[in-house]
Amino acid sequence: MAATVLHQRAFAVLFKDLERWSVSSFFTLQWRWPPDVIRPLIEALAQRSRVVDQSKTPLSELQLITLHFDGEMEPRNMKGKTAFKGKLFFAEPGEVIYSKIDVRNGAIGVIPPHLAKSAVSSEYPVYGVRPEIALPDYVKILFRTSAFRNQIGCMISGASGRKRVQPSDLEKVRVPFPPLSVQKAIIAHWHAAQEAAVKSRESVARLESEIQDTIIRALGMRAFSNNRPLIKAFAVSWQDLERWSVEFLARKLAGFNEDGNCSYETQPISSLAKGQSGGTPFKKRKEYWGGTIPWVSPKDMKSFEIFDTQDHLTEIALKESNVCLVPKDSILLVVRSGILQHTVPIAIARVPVAINQDMRAFTVTDKRLCPDFLLHFLIAQQHRLLRLVKYSTTVQSINKEQLETFPIPLPPLEIQREIVDTVTRRRQRIAEERKSAEERLARATREVEEMILGTRPVDVSGTVP
Repeated sequence: MAATVLHQRAFAVLFKDLERWSVSSFFTLQWRWPPDVIRPLIEALAQRSRVVDQSKTPLSELQLITLHFDGEMEPRNMKGKTAFKGKLFFAEPGEVIYSKIDVRNGAIGVIPPHLAKSAVSSEYPVYGVRPEIALPDYVKILFRTSAFRNQIGCMISGASGRKRVQPSDLEKVRVPFPPLSVQKAIIAHWHAAQEAAVKSRESVARLESEIQDTIIRALGMRAFSNNRPLIKAFAVSWQDLERWSVEFLARKLAGFNEDGNCSYETQPISSLAKGQSGGTPFKKRKEYWGGTIPWVSPKDMKSFEIFDTQDHLTEIALKESNVCLVPKDSILLVVRSGILQHTVPIAIARVPVAINQDMRAFTVTDKRLCPDFLLHFLIAQQHRLLRLVKYSTTVQSINKEQLETFPIPLPPLEIQREIVDTVTRRRQRIAEERKSAEERLARATREVEEMILGTRPVDVSGTVP
């Protein structure tokens, strides 16, 4: 950014001025604010040290916090734990916590309102925000700026594997604390951008739902409601126990397992397409990796179309390992992954690919079935595919034999193509909506950072004093 002014790449420092064995520690950021606005963090934050007496406040009455690299927080899973080794410290909503080890990765933020009566270990210093100097939401936004994170990266101490930022160092970081009216205006700008992003996500979700409804109606099938809640407590007779899985039974009671009628003939997918399972070549055989053949794993299944992958195989891997090449327009499904608790990732390969052992591919062999129609139909049948998921304590999976019998409708090809064309147009609209939303959010994020840097004027006319 124009406001970031760094020292030259080559410079000399006397040993008496060497505070830390780090070149980056000599890089300084020049804020574009009057000097009286730039103040050390400690002037706005007051360190808190409220030790939890675990003899009076048991762990079951506390909520420990998980702090993510994006500054967001959630309750930590304490299932089965009745004690915590070491000291715990109370932390309240509106207070600041950070991870000494992971603050350089962004693990710093403000505790949200829903995490009441929380506690953290000594690795997470706690600070209250002085209301006469700063607003918690402003502090939260400040922590997410690249300018602030760059400064944190310049003060790491300790061994290379366990570098920590000590409270005394963090407290010295100089950042802008403009008048509260200016902070409110910056917060309002940021909130407006977040609200717009939420509306965009809701619009995308609505369009996605409309796509599924369009396919279901065109096939004369019964619509399915995705809003049905899963029952947390229920009783089932032995005679009704189809599968030893609480998740499966909860879905059944919620109606997730209902079969839908169809106006057209249906055939099991195995009679319309060739199913193939994947494999993983030996990782230590370097001659297997780094080739030109895309190798699809669940991490690549982030869109409905696969053009390329993160990992690539060589021809040697195809000849000497259990991996096979599936042709273009094959439909790919993730059949073994923890993500199957929520969704079954599905995509179409737009180029020939190999797949790993957690995937299954279906290559259409019947001329009565269009591959793109099969793709969109399976995506619209998420709730019924989830019916096939078997749950375990380690990973979820879909049985190959059950998947092979999944019924696929066979409307005339012209109707299949009409459905594909309709879905394609709507997905283009969704892509445009997502791109527009991402651009608006990126622009707003950039504007907020420029406001905090002091390079963009802040309009305070619409804020409440």
